[in-house]
Amino acid sequence: MLSNGIIQAAYVIAALLFIFSLRGLSNQESAKSGNIYGMIGMAIALIAAVASIKGGLHWIVIAMIIGAAIGLYLAKKVEMTQMPELVALLHSFVGMAAVLVGLNSYLDPHIQNFQGGELTVHLVEIFVGVFIGAVTFSGSVVAFGKLNGRISSKPLSIPNKHYWNLAAIVVSTILMFTFVEVKSGAGATISLLIMAIIAFVFGFHLVASIGGADMPVVISMLNSYSGWAAAAAGFMLGNDLLIVTGALVGSSGAILSYIMCKAMNRSFISVIAGGFGSDGSAASSSDEEQGEYREMQPAEVAQTLKEARSVIIVPGYGMAVAQAQGAVSNITERLRGMGIEVRFGIHPVAGRLPGHMNVLLAEAKVPYDIVLEMDEINDDFPDTDVVWVIGANDTVNPAAEEDPNSPIAGMPVLEVWKAKTVVISKRSMNTGYAGVQNPLFFKENSYMLFGDAKDSVEKVLQNL
Repeated sequence: MLSNGIIQAAYVIAALLFIFSLRGLSNQESAKSGNIYGMIGMAIALIAAVASIKGGLHWIVIAMIIGAAIGLYLAKKVEMTQMPELVALLHSFVGMAAVLVGLNSYLDPHIQNFQGGELTVHLVEIFVGVFIGAVTFSGSVVAFGKLNGRISSKPLSIPNKHYWNLAAIVVSTILMFTFVEVKSGAGATISLLIMAIIAFVFGFHLVASIGGADMPVVISMLNSYSGWAAAAAGFMLGNDLLIVTGALVGSSGAILSYIMCKAMNRSFISVIAGGFGSDGSAASSSDEEQGEYREMQPAEVAQTLKEARSVIIVPGYGMAVAQAQGAVSNITERLRGMGIEVRFGIHPVAGRLPGHMNVLLAEAKVPYDIVLEMDEINDDFPDTDVVWVIGANDTVNPAAEEDPNSPIAGMPVLEVWKAKTVVISKRSMNTGYAGVQNPLFFKENSYMLFGDAKDSVEKVLQNL
């Protein structure tokens, strides 16, 4: 076992590496180094934590081996398109870990070593840690279900739902005072368990009340919750590194959630409160067609692209599902070789997870300098000859600006309809993840290219 001084020094180094990791992950060029910093920091943290254990080391090693095996299996098996739901599932693990740590801390015989105010603080730590962990666990499971289609993306709306949420918080607060007052025995145990059940239900309802259109924000919000759950576990265990790491994750997740809410014109308080003050923001609208659509074949799309001076490609989740980014990259290279200006327009929540499209395009060797964010490129659409929308739907929906009654009204979108010609690659005329029909499909300058995105793009490439 290492000395306490060496362990604390290792914790400081790991914490610094985690900060460098967050800094590196803030942009595409440094994301790889950010990941490396994070991995090195976690390795140091694990080694230091294991070295500080006084007994039962074999159980820890067995658990780490099992966890590493599952992690490696998932890393190889899970597609990039499944990353959002995997992230949601991993958040649930953090939440349940906080619940188990809290219960274990309460049942630990060493709790008798705490006296007076110190005992009160420790009991509050346990109670709050279990509450945050339970909310994070059940909320993350619901988010996982919504993202993989096992749970409807429509928001759950029960009568007086906000009052039920408020009641859950009030009752949990009363139970906390009871728990701290009783301190031990059956009364305290029952208070803790009742609160845990309420928190599980509260977390389920909180996320179930949020519609599919806001799921990217929910994932970010749950990331923040998992950070605070980890910090709470750190307080219960007296582990400084866990407190610091949890605070980093919690605060960065909260900041990202706020930025995404601004990008989607959503109320931050509304989203984190389960749609408070709104209808959940993703109620389905009619999917009836709003006019006649025009169709293009791959050869016609290729000819349209060759005749253009400027092209903007707008990728979405459909491109990711079809794994068409490689073919899109080849088309980009071919068009640029013809002297045609090609750029990419990326919505902040394209692909159901921030940065999803950026990662896919970087993986396909698309140059960073032609991949632009929505705010950087939105003003350029009126001067663009051709916009090719590949698998995006809600993020290019003009109803957000033109229909005040739309569930996505006010959400900033890529204004692709202002270009001279718009080509939309989709499998069918179905609505997007938010369940909202897209008037873009029926505009006079829009043309549909039906079929699997990868097959369609490859056919266009052949015709080029």
